Amino acid sequence: MQVKSTIKYRRLRSTALAVLFMASAAQAAEPLVIDVHRDANCGCCKQWIKHLEANGFEVRDHLESNMIAVKQRLGVAPWLASCHTGVIDGKFVEGHVPAVQVLEMKNHPDLLGMAVPGMPAGSPGMEYGQVRHPYQVVGLTASGADRVIANYPAN
Repeated sequence: MQVKSTIKYRRLRSTALAVLFMASAAQAAEPLVIDVHRDANCGCCKQWIKHLEANGFEVRDHLESNMIAVKQRLGVAPWLASCHTGVIDGKFVEGHVPAVQVLEMKNHPDLLGMAVPGMPAGSPGMEYGQVRHPYQVVGLTASGADRVIANYPAN
C-alpha cells in the first residue's frame, strides 16, 4: 500500500508542477501592449510598429488628426518631439525608441517617458540602407529634467 501511495503522490506532484509550468509559460508569452498614436500618412511610423511587433509587442494602432494635442496630453516636452507617440504602462514613448529601451522603461520608475527626438536615420523605422546617424534615447522625469538613457553611435 505504501508503494502505491508514493507513486500516486509522485504522479500528482508531477502533474501539479507541469500545470504550474504551463501556466507560467503562458503568462510569460503574453505580449506587452503598447498604444501607438500616429498620423495616417506617416510611413516610418508603420515601420516602427513593425519593429515593436517583431520584438514581441502587441500594438494598438491609433490614427490621429491632431498629434500635437496627443503629445500635450501625454506630457511630451516639445524638444523631445518626433512623428509618433506610444503609451505603455501610462508612460510615453516618443519617436523611434528601440524596443530594448521600451522594455527597460520599467527599470526607470522616475520617468514620465522616453524619446528619440527627431527622426534619425538608422533608428528603428528609419532604416535607409547602411546610413546610420548617431542618436540618443532621452528620458524625461516628472520634474521636467531629461537624461540620456542610451547612446547609439553612427556607422
